[in-house]
Amino acid sequence: MLSQQEISDRLEITDLLLRYSHAVDTKNWDAYRDVFTEDAVIDYTVFGGPRGSVDDQVAFLSAAMGTFSNFQHMIGPPLLEIDGDTATGRTICYNPMELTGPNGPDVFVCGLWYVDKLRRTADGWKISERVEEKSYTSNFPADLTPPQT
Repeated sequence: MLSQQEISDRLEITDLLLRYSHAVDTKNWDAYRDVFTEDAVIDYTVFGGPRGSVDDQVAFLSAAMGTFSNFQHMIGPPLLEIDGDTATGRTICYNPMELTGPNGPDVFVCGLWYVDKLRRTADGWKISERVEEKSYTSNFPADLTPPQT
């Protein structure tokens, strides 16, 4: 049986992961920064993005997300292992992206996992490391190249 603390930790971490998706999808970079520790390392290399700090990723995402006319980052419930003030998580993400080209809008899909290390801070749970792990793509544009920041 889960303790009240374990239930609270799981709910808080799940909320944190949802806030990440919402921050990206609304391009709210202050909210994006708020889900990570100051020393976080974020690795988007599996889809051609950079590995770097929160500031590196804000610069990348600010440029990259402007390429798409619409997008969503839909996540499922995370698989969490909590050990006191640290945790690991693996969360599925279904990510449809829309590009508008000369023939109108076209949607492609990225299926991925977020593999996270998390840490309890004075401000609550934060992601200290995030690595995207590719599962599949569908209709991925052959000529799509991420911006270099």
